[in-house]
This record gives sequence, C-alpha cells and structure tokens, in this order.
Amino acid sequence: MPKASEIKKNQAIEYDGSVYFVKDIERSVPQGRAGGSLYRMRMYDVVTGAKLDETFRDSDMLNLADLVRRPATFSYSDGDEFVFMDSEDYTQYSLNREAIADELLFITEDTQGVMVILLNEAPVALDLPPTVDLPIEETDPSVKGGSATARTKPARLTTGLVVQVPEHISTGDRIRINVEERRFLGRA
Repeated sequence: MPKASEIKKNQAIEYDGSVYFVKDIERSVPQGRAGGSLYRMRMYDVVTGAKLDETFRDSDMLNLADLVRRPATFSYSDGDEFVFMDSEDYTQYSLNREAIADELLFITEDTQGVMVILLNEAPVALDLPPTVDLPIEETDPSVKGGSATARTKPARLTTGLVVQVPEHISTGDRIRINVEERRFLGRA
C-alpha cells in the first residue's frame, strides 16, 4: 500500500468502495504545520466517470486498484456499443459510447497502441497512445507559401475532431495529433 505522496498521475486507486483514476495532483505545504504536505487529487470513477476531488495527507495509505491493460484494436460499432478486439487472444470487449466519447475522437480502425482497461475482467475504459495519426476530412484550401507564416486554420478530421493546422496542410493529408493536448504535431 503506497502513501499518498507516492501516487502518480494516471494510476488507479481504490477509495470509498470504488475505483478511481488519478488525473491531477496538487501538492501544498500549509504554513506553520509540522511536517505535513497535503495532496489534492482530482479523480474520476473508472466505471461512471464521476469526478471526485479529495485531499490526503502525505502519510495517508491508499490501495492501488488491480486494473489490467490489454492491447486492442477498434473492430466495429453496433449502435451505441463499440467493440474492440484483443490484439493477442482475439477476445472482444464492448464499451458504451458514453463511457468513451472523448477517446472516440482519436480512434479509427487502424489506430495502433490502444489499450482496453479491465476491472474484474470487465472492460471499463480505454487508454490511448500519446500520439495518433488521422486523415483530414475537410479544411480550407492550402495557401501556397503558407509554411513561411505561423498562421493556422481549423481542420476537421475523419473522427469529427477539429484541430488548428498550419496553412500549408490540405484536405486528405494524414497528420499526427498529440492526444492529451489535442494539438497538431506534424504530417504523419
């Protein structure tokens, strides 16, 4: 059992009978207190996605959750259910659209590095790679000589995500996106 001071971002902990992902940690040292740092953690319930902000002393003991991450690829969608196939043993995992709405903006059938997160053998969430390559579905026409300026324009990708791209990028180009910042990194 690690102390609160040893917990890192994106780890899963058990707290109050539920399992939470730790998405953000703020450390503060109150004035005049002998020895104790406080850790304010923003956590999201693995199953429901509900947000919880909680503060722990550095000596508080927390339980790490037993989550399993399996490599998977997007297979197909059936209404509001999205089916992912395990890349190693071909097990199929179904996830509801509501549970993975943000992640769906970065996933196509050929997206590599997707992990399905299992809690007690049941799929609860997706873990995405740091970058993904996606094709541009629609953007304004490219401007000749546009690479010399730092101006950007909006581009809609095939998944529905809209990002700002340099003026020299055109419809049909494959671009690399930083998943966490939702930002253009370069041509794929």
